[in-house]
Amino acid sequence: MMTNFDVHYLTLGCNLDTWNNHGKKEAISIDLSPQNNSHMLLCGMSGSGKSYMEQAILAKLSLAEPDGEIFFADYKGDDSFLHLRNCSRYYSYLDSLCALDAVHSKLLMRQSGEDTTRNPVTLIFDEYMAAVLNLLAQDKKNAAAVMGKVSEILLLGRSLSVRFICVCQRPDALAFPAGSRLNYGIVCVLGAAVRSIYEMLLPDFREEVQGRQFGRGEGVVLLQGSELRYIKVPTVQDSRRMKELCAAALSRRPPREA
Repeated sequence: MMTNFDVHYLTLGCNLDTWNNHGKKEAISIDLSPQNNSHMLLCGMSGSGKSYMEQAILAKLSLAEPDGEIFFADYKGDDSFLHLRNCSRYYSYLDSLCALDAVHSKLLMRQSGEDTTRNPVTLIFDEYMAAVLNLLAQDKKNAAAVMGKVSEILLLGRSLSVRFICVCQRPDALAFPAGSRLNYGIVCVLGAAVRSIYEMLLPDFREEVQGRQFGRGEGVVLLQGSELRYIKVPTVQDSRRMKELCAAALSRRPPREA
């Protein structure tokens, strides 16, 4: 039985200029419905606020899509996501690829018609670039298979309600073959990024962006390849509640198993 996908919106952060110039919180939000590309690429060097933003996104997704199923691949496996380690859909280090396999399998089942549900399925892959580079050094054939699965999700996932959120420091072409960086509807760069990142991800706006200074949790977001916004990710007042929402989102059963 097919599940309806209602229109939901996800707030990524606040308009940085409105925040700095007027002290107002003007939300930057995205439409999560299937007709819009909600695959997301989140980049930034260490200390830029990536981990905090992806946790905020995870918590907000759990509220915006209560029938959603979220998988979290934590390749780095440090203490940033310690509170998620006992969750059923949390995968650490080499097990991160199991999360990709699970989501890719769901995509194929929906494509074949074996699964007619359309509740949202999201994979958040932290340090995806590092995972692929490690695979390339050890097993190029397996690395190619992994990148192929990600490419299929990016190309086919929108109509099948399967979403990929890629988090990395630097999105080198090695891990994004055949222009797959262009398949992300939301591209966000936090902190003081290096020039090459802007050239790779924001070629039409790199001169404008390079004149800006960004602190932790601040940066630029490109929506659907054309709308450039400057963003600030504010600190939530109740961090414990945010962590509880994240843990609940990675533990709850999807509607068809309830």
